[in-house]
Amino acid sequence: MAKIILGVDPGIADTGYGVIIDDGGKISCLTYGSIKTSSKDDLITRLSQLHTELDKIIKKYKPDVASIEELFFSKNVKTALVVGHARGVILLTFKQNNLNFLEFKPSQVKQGVTCYGAAGKGQVQKMVQMLLKLKEIPKPDDAADALAVAMCALNYKSLLK
Repeated sequence: MAKIILGVDPGIADTGYGVIIDDGGKISCLTYGSIKTSSKDDLITRLSQLHTELDKIIKKYKPDVASIEELFFSKNVKTALVVGHARGVILLTFKQNNLNFLEFKPSQVKQGVTCYGAAGKGQVQKMVQMLLKLKEIPKPDDAADALAVAMCALNYKSLLK
């Protein structure tokens, strides 16, 4: 039975998303993109927009499971705090849609896609393109990262009930 997996790369200005399907080992991309919010808007407006747009994606593609990248250490505390708010909204949106989810460290995502946990961004993007047989590297970078997160979830098929 085919499994649809949503991958999310959290952010406040750009939240990447990617939806893939695993149909008996044949993996393909359904969609990808970025939810953008304006720095001119206040935080609550941006978080509300993130929730609304992600909810639409979930309702349209009806994923069986979601996956999200964990926050990495940031030297900029303010940025980390704001991205943490965005991540909380994303997790709440998963919960409101009764979606089980998996969380991955950035090194796990790199390992899952390139077999090398310290791979560079370009290596990850190229592998995403190759593995999903896309004509070009997914843009923006956040979308490529989100597809990598979704693909990482494939390595945990036992958890994809």
